[in-house]
Amino acid sequence: MQTKIVTAERPFERADIFVAEKMGISRSLSAKMLEQGFVTTNGRLLKKRDKIPEGTQVRVLLEDPKPLDVTPENIELDVVYEDECLLVVNKPKGMVVHPAPGNSSGTLVNALLSHCKDSLSGINGVLRPGIVHRIDKNTSGLLIVAKNDQAHNFLAQQIKQHTFTREYEAVVYGNLKADSGKIDAPIGRHPIKRKQMAVVSKNSKNAVTEYTVINRFEGFTHIRLRLQTGRTHQIRVHMSYIGHPVAGDEVYGPRKTIKQLNGQCLHAKKIGFIHPRTHEYLEFDSELPKYFTDFLKKVQGSNGDF
Repeated sequence: MQTKIVTAERPFERADIFVAEKMGISRSLSAKMLEQGFVTTNGRLLKKRDKIPEGTQVRVLLEDPKPLDVTPENIELDVVYEDECLLVVNKPKGMVVHPAPGNSSGTLVNALLSHCKDSLSGINGVLRPGIVHRIDKNTSGLLIVAKNDQAHNFLAQQIKQHTFTREYEAVVYGNLKADSGKIDAPIGRHPIKRKQMAVVSKNSKNAVTEYTVINRFEGFTHIRLRLQTGRTHQIRVHMSYIGHPVAGDEVYGPRKTIKQLNGQCLHAKKIGFIHPRTHEYLEFDSELPKYFTDFLKKVQGSNGDF
């Protein structure tokens, strides 16, 4: 068992809601943990309806995660750059980055284990070797992989200090009024839909996304986005927040399938960073994938009805 200490940041929080938010789990699972005696404060077992005063420290017992059998798989990788410290990979749409329940094979990590053998950093554990940052399953594009812990720490620090260049392109619903803008809105776990993120004021982290219009079409806008921060689902949440969700995003946009896309029209086009060994700034750009360019051609000739 593992122990995690968390602190109530609001006065008189209900225990089951508090644990769900802090652990990033469903409310039903939170209630089950409370019923099983896994949550205490000052040695006292908490019940799900107990109210927790602000500033109270709560001890949560967590069962050790069941290890997944992660095996190397000979999956072709689009390697944009590689040296003894790192590699830059162009991930295809539909590929999961690392194994998780329900996705134990066919992931980028399975492919990396075959490609790099034992040359991957171990900072993120056996399930995420070498993974410095992630992009969603249905987002295509560039990401960086570290081959050793020193390189991993050096690159992760750049992301933390917001000096790591990350530029995306997307097609979004509607017509953005301004040619450019900045979305500065904090992102945290959705208060009800626990698997989703949202713009919220409590239990959130600052998030900043800049955008520039590339082209406008009937019912859609092609934009370039630059991340100042790197929160989970940041672009998808921010664009939905301002009323222009990413085309094809059925989680944060309209529940309307665009079969041609099979997920959001979002591509991580450019990354730039200081190399951990040479301290030289490197920048890599990728071409828009076929699903993206095909969709652009379609919206160019459409009347906005999909």
